[in-house]
Amino acid sequence: MNTTTRINFIAIILLLLLNTSFGRAQTIVSGVITQNNGSPIEGANVYLDGTYDGASTSPDGSFSFETTETGVQTLTVSFVSFETFVLAANVTDMKNLKIALREDVNSLETVVISAGTFEAGDNSKVTVLKPLDVVTTASALGDFVGALQTLPGTTTVAEDGRLFVRGGDAGETQIFIDGIRVFTPYSPTTNNIPTRGRYSPFLFDGITFSTGGYSAEYGQALSSVLLLNTIDEPDQEKTEVALMTVGGGLGNTQKWKNSSLSVNASYINLAPYIALFPDRNDWEKPFENFAGETVFRQKLGNGLLKFYAAFDATNFELTQEDIDVPEGVHFSLKNKNFYANASYSGDLTDSWKVFGGGSFTNSKNNFAIIDNNITDIENSAHLKLKVRKRFSNRVKLNVGIEQFLTDFSEDFSNSEINAHFGYNNNISAVFSEADIIFSRKFAIKGGLRGEHSELFDETTIAPRASLAYKTGKNSQLSIAYGDFYQQPNNDVLKFETQLTARKTQHYIVNYQYTANNRIFRAEAYRKDYTNLITFDTEFESFDSAFTNDGDGFAQGLDLFWRDNESIKNVDYWLSYSLLDTERKFRNYPIKATPSFANTHNFSAVAKYWIEDWKSQVGFSYSYSSGRSFTDKNMPGFLQAKTKDYNSLSLNWAYLISQQQILYFSVNNVLGFKNVNGYQYAASPDMNGNFNRRALQPAADQFFFVGFFWSISDDGTDNQLDNL
Repeated sequence: MNTTTRINFIAIILLLLLNTSFGRAQTIVSGVITQNNGSPIEGANVYLDGTYDGASTSPDGSFSFETTETGVQTLTVSFVSFETFVLAANVTDMKNLKIALREDVNSLETVVISAGTFEAGDNSKVTVLKPLDVVTTASALGDFVGALQTLPGTTTVAEDGRLFVRGGDAGETQIFIDGIRVFTPYSPTTNNIPTRGRYSPFLFDGITFSTGGYSAEYGQALSSVLLLNTIDEPDQEKTEVALMTVGGGLGNTQKWKNSSLSVNASYINLAPYIALFPDRNDWEKPFENFAGETVFRQKLGNGLLKFYAAFDATNFELTQEDIDVPEGVHFSLKNKNFYANASYSGDLTDSWKVFGGGSFTNSKNNFAIIDNNITDIENSAHLKLKVRKRFSNRVKLNVGIEQFLTDFSEDFSNSEINAHFGYNNNISAVFSEADIIFSRKFAIKGGLRGEHSELFDETTIAPRASLAYKTGKNSQLSIAYGDFYQQPNNDVLKFETQLTARKTQHYIVNYQYTANNRIFRAEAYRKDYTNLITFDTEFESFDSAFTNDGDGFAQGLDLFWRDNESIKNVDYWLSYSLLDTERKFRNYPIKATPSFANTHNFSAVAKYWIEDWKSQVGFSYSYSSGRSFTDKNMPGFLQAKTKDYNSLSLNWAYLISQQQILYFSVNNVLGFKNVNGYQYAASPDMNGNFNRRALQPAADQFFFVGFFWSISDDGTDNQLDNL
């Protein structure tokens, strides 16, 4: 082929290609993009998948572009904070489209269900407390329960130490670790000496405290649930050392590619402290406790396996004052407690998740009270399986089953009696709950829980529902309703099993405002009690006549405000609770306000970082109005009130170096002479009057000094991370 022929051939090919190109039809794709309310969306990205054909919408929401594609194509429309829209159709039909984008409900501005629930985690959308607050609140002394007692809805019962929530006694709150039940969450104690939670706050990165209206996933709690979540993955390897005026602790975390292990141990002995600061008790052996915990984590494909175990042993012996026993009441206690749980959570598919786990508790208490010897042994287990289906970003469904097993026994003996008491109880449960998000402004949660008690041969059905509506950019309104059931406690069931479950009904209205590191919550509630346990003796006993004839109510208002923005380097929160409650239960002859309930509770907590001192100083103030008691020298029942309770606590954390902290705290620094109640003599004196003595705390003040040293890979981590 000569040159001329070659040129002619190339020209012919080019003409054919040009004719083919110009011969292809040009199709116009057009339409309008709006929000659901009809408002146009400017700047939305509209394009055909797999091509360069597309356009952005104009101020009126319209778009138009040409394409040479033919047949069925996929049109995609995307815009920030809205769900991506996808349309598969013939391009010839993509004319004058009217497309309304739905709001992306995964955005941070989406409404959240919050009625009755306080989230305390670094990753939650609305955080009321952070895990760090547990160890930096002056009055908490490192106890997560102590920190939660600064939140509204709780009642100050200083001599007890457990959580009393919205007119309920301490047994009405259940605690879960990684979704699995803890049967014995508190260390045992005796009269007028507050207990503490057994578990170290340093192992947890999330706390959810539900004062009512909680999920159908959780049962056997009349008033509230406390959910503790262990850390999924530690950020680095480290060793932590604690030297304290009351003992010491040692912890270590090891981390590998797909697994990690955290171990800590502590030893507490109050003997040296009481030698320096004697209290009102006559101690023969001051409080002594050894405790150890471990968490192992293993990544398995798309899931995470966790194993948690905790063991502690407690013993003490003392003689306490008693108005009817001149020589005092001798009391000793030895306790050993073991708790372990294992859980797995992971993805089955893109839309299915699974959670499964179980726990086992073994607790043994040996009590000696005057000449009575009591041995309690409890073996309990909890098994749980839950699956979660995500139909879309807007619709999710939880379905699960669980089993509770309890074997409790008690041996009682003295010079005259040898007796054995106990019971076995198996509770089977099934639950289902759906989350439906209609828009970023409106969401509902509805659930149903069914339980069957083998001991009572009784089945209960508990519906629960809550909804939330976003009233503004930073505010929302929530309401909730729920039925809740709980078996009687060990002190009753060991003597009588021919009973039924106790019941409450919760009604809650909640308003919440969150913006610029500030949060305000206001919540009104009503709680109705039925089937409460009554008996006709001074205390629960083998000769008591037990019934389910009790009832009552609790209602009130909770307010909370937290602000770490307005004042430089200052973080503070305020909480207030108004409680109106009466009930007929236990051996009450009439319906009355229980002796553990305060009408008014107020807490103020503040923390101030002083850069020049390399220190954080804090204070915590608690006020509670007087609690009811029965004045035996006056007619009536629970007709009198103690004086109001006041306590101001201070703490100071000083940064010696980046990883070494010196910590000081004092509770009730002003030395308020608080009174928890009164004990009256069993018989009147010669003038017909009943003598009494005030039930005061064992000590008016408590002083604490601790040195905390962290040794970590990066050389900056410490046990109070933000110092």
